[in-house]
Amino acid sequence: MRSTEIVARTEELVMPIIEENQFELVDVEYVKEGSNWYLRIYADKEGGINIDDCVLISRALEEKLDKEDFIKDAYILEVSSPGLGRPLKKDKDFARSIGKSVECKLYRAIDKKKEFEGVLKDYSKETVTLEIDGEDREFNRKDISMIRLAIEF
Repeated sequence: MRSTEIVARTEELVMPIIEENQFELVDVEYVKEGSNWYLRIYADKEGGINIDDCVLISRALEEKLDKEDFIKDAYILEVSSPGLGRPLKKDKDFARSIGKSVECKLYRAIDKKKEFEGVLKDYSKETVTLEIDGEDREFNRKDISMIRLAIEF
């Protein structure tokens, strides 16, 4: 089973747990780091998710994963909050972040720069618009290697 299929199946299993507890599923990833596989669930809720919420999701999901047993590799299940500088991946992430400061990294430099910071003004399937120093600047989504909320101190 490919990792995209594992992610999709895990999303199906975790969604009832997420919805039942009024959480939001931010992301699911199945990645290999070193010699270990990790199945990561990122969840959030109004006011922020806490350790007890993560434990609740983890225990309920673990039970379902053990029953279904569709992941052949040994893996480590991690449930956590998306963190401060979380990447914007889905349209709902962009929608929630309109008007907020973001950091944007590109695959290739534009005007000898690969990193930009600005206020997220707009987005579409193809583009992201940032206000940088009072001017709107549009980037193609396919050119963006990573975009996330800026961490402000």
